[in-house]
Amino acid sequence: MNKFTLTVSCNSRRGIVAAISGYLAGKGCNIVDSSQFDDLDTGRFFMRMSFNSEDGVDRAALVQGLEPIAAEFGMDARIHDGTQRMKVLVMVSRFGHCLNDILFRWKTGTLPIDIVGVVSNHFDYQKLVVNHDIPFHHIKVTKDNKPEAEARLMEIVEQTGADLMVLARYMQILSDQLCRRLSGQIINIHHSFLPSFKGANPYRQAHDRGVKLIGATAHYVTSDLDEGPIIEQDTVRITHAQSSDDYVSLGRDVESLVLARAIHAHIHHRTFINGNRTVVFPASPGSFASELVG
Repeated sequence: MNKFTLTVSCNSRRGIVAAISGYLAGKGCNIVDSSQFDDLDTGRFFMRMSFNSEDGVDRAALVQGLEPIAAEFGMDARIHDGTQRMKVLVMVSRFGHCLNDILFRWKTGTLPIDIVGVVSNHFDYQKLVVNHDIPFHHIKVTKDNKPEAEARLMEIVEQTGADLMVLARYMQILSDQLCRRLSGQIINIHHSFLPSFKGANPYRQAHDRGVKLIGATAHYVTSDLDEGPIIEQDTVRITHAQSSDDYVSLGRDVESLVLARAIHAHIHHRTFINGNRTVVFPASPGSFASELVG
């Protein structure tokens, strides 16, 4: 039995679901899970279906047969092989909590991905990465060599065939050109204090202001710094008795969790970019998402 995921986005009109469901039924496929959203503000329609091909029809045949329906409705329709893992390139600087969390979830299977490499502008986590039998790439970045550094980064992306880049506290700004070239393929994590607490040591600033709620945001990277479409967010409560060090510790925990959830949603094709926002369908019962609770 072959397992697939179908993602669809197009202008909303009558008959989309019926056309797709009828097509899959005619191919001997069984729909296991389906989610859809009709954005009344933009007139856009989004849908995700998980289905099995009980007759063993392969992906190429399904894609070819779907083309006339996609053309009729003007769809961006894609069929993804449910057994194929997404190739992920992780980028990190000197804060390793998100990297460690990703490696643990990858090792235990809660993030079913293939980590094809880790890129860093420092050597702090070289040993950790190599000990996991993952290629480590050091790319030094200065104000004078950024074009060359990004060219080297793109070489690694192309050589590894990376489907997704994860900025796991990578503290360098990517160029507008790179952001446009890999639109929808780069996820970043940051503390939710932006823009309230910009600059150095945001947790200290939050402590000094007596903040009672801290959190983190995972988003797709665009040329607008830290303003890309949001995928996932979460918060944790703070009391007056906690120190700025406590803020840092709790903040790093929530950053790791939020980033893992965002990666999980992306690799399972549950996210759709909708202008400056995202449509994120919930995980189906029994998926790995049930394990992403902390």
